[in-house]
Amino acid sequence: MKTTMKSRVQRLGLIGFTFGVGLTLSARDLGAQTQIADLRTAVEETGTVQNQTTSKQTSQDQKIQQLQDKLEEIQKELMDLKQSSSVAPETHHTTTPKASVTSSDLSEAEPESTDPSNPHSEPFAFADFTWLTGNARTKDTPYATKFFTPEIRSDANYTYDFRHPQDDTISGSSEIFRSSEVQLTQLGVGGDFHYDNVRARVMTQFGLYSQTTPRNDASTARGQWNLADAYRYLSEAYGGYHFNVQHGINVDAGIFMSYVGLFSYYQFDNWAYQPSYVSSNTPWFFNGVRVQWFPTAKLKIEPWFINGWQSYGRFNNRPGLGGQILYRPNGNWSIVGNQYGYGEDALGIPSRTRYHTDDSVQYKYYERHDSFISKAAASLTGDAGCESGGGVSCFGNGKTGPKQSFLGFMAYNRLWFDRDRYALTIGGGRINNPGRYLVLLPPINGATAASGTPYFTENPGDPYKAWDVSVTTDYMPSQYFTYRLEYNHRAANVPYFSGPGGVTPPGGNTGAPGSLVPGWNPDLRNSENRITGAFLVKF
Repeated sequence: MKTTMKSRVQRLGLIGFTFGVGLTLSARDLGAQTQIADLRTAVEETGTVQNQTTSKQTSQDQKIQQLQDKLEEIQKELMDLKQSSSVAPETHHTTTPKASVTSSDLSEAEPESTDPSNPHSEPFAFADFTWLTGNARTKDTPYATKFFTPEIRSDANYTYDFRHPQDDTISGSSEIFRSSEVQLTQLGVGGDFHYDNVRARVMTQFGLYSQTTPRNDASTARGQWNLADAYRYLSEAYGGYHFNVQHGINVDAGIFMSYVGLFSYYQFDNWAYQPSYVSSNTPWFFNGVRVQWFPTAKLKIEPWFINGWQSYGRFNNRPGLGGQILYRPNGNWSIVGNQYGYGEDALGIPSRTRYHTDDSVQYKYYERHDSFISKAAASLTGDAGCESGGGVSCFGNGKTGPKQSFLGFMAYNRLWFDRDRYALTIGGGRINNPGRYLVLLPPINGATAASGTPYFTENPGDPYKAWDVSVTTDYMPSQYFTYRLEYNHRAANVPYFSGPGGVTPPGGNTGAPGSLVPGWNPDLRNSENRITGAFLVKF
């Protein structure tokens, strides 16, 4: 028995020595080597006990077997790490934000280093930015290959509206549309293609997004072909090429996510389900061409040539021009500025030009994973803009027409608990938008942005001031899943939100959303209160 035990101990020592010396793949490997060295020492110490009783020898045999099983488990993990190290990390599309950089924005060639001072390092890879709102927290993508990184998203929710609208229709939101029903907001299936510096991305949008997002685009009423139906089931669809210049240059054309408003179009990526007005009333997508230039690993400069302000086509005779500058000096700060101008974005008014600036800062001010509060961060966003020409002006005077402008802010603070398994977010904001040109039109009698409605006018100078506050709790048992419970209070200085009578005429929509319905008026109120529970999946 002693000879057998000694032989087994020697074999275990040889196994531990071989793996302790041979595998130095990464920092995680070094940690694993330390475990192996500790296990080998424990085995050797166990083997020195030669004069125990038979019962003790049996106990030692069992302990040795347990140690050997542990060694095999660690060795298997090391082999998996070695195999996964052959996959370039930048092929993992980890986020699709309104105001950030995605891994699909980056080079498709394997980076030589994550050191920002290295001219070939991957942009923004020097720190973990999954804490940002607008960024998915997933750190890897299952089944990623050299040529394709798949992505699947699901967003289902149940919302309880305290007004109990009789038609179950919630108005004034770009994320929540029905009350007291389980609804699928979005099902996205797609991913990123990448080969030989050629890049492409596609993501579907089945569910309510396929109906609600196109109805907010009035440009589809100009000209022939039904652009709303042509793009209805696509949230992203573009192709492009990556140039190995400095830290990378990407040139893409198609439909890509907007960077205006900080929050992502996809709720999984955000700190809150219903963003404040500054985000909810600004573009979620652009249709056009973008150039992403990374002069350093901490900076992105991105000009846009687009059809218009969240539009599949042009509203008049000029496209929109804009751009973003994103700077992340370290892992605790993210600073972004987005600018837009030149576009004539009022349907049928070619002399009216829109200008807009959107600027945000996010700061992670605390992080300690062994504490009850594991992380804390805050964000602040400020927006300003106006329209000029066609009977309105940016500043308002008797000669050029009433003031048509936009001014708003939103702020959020988020705490993570229990190693980021739970989170609490409190935030809100305000806007002032005379002329209502960025206010989401309530879907009264089936009204769209193109049809308009006499029940909620958007004439020059029409007042609109609103504010909101939200409290959001998250349970995140996996990096791929979030259960979210959120309370929202929203208010405006004019009737805007669905009341108990709803916004649908008796018997259903009349088929004439831009006309008055004899003997009927929608029930609009100045405030609303909602509770939403959502199941969010991304992998």
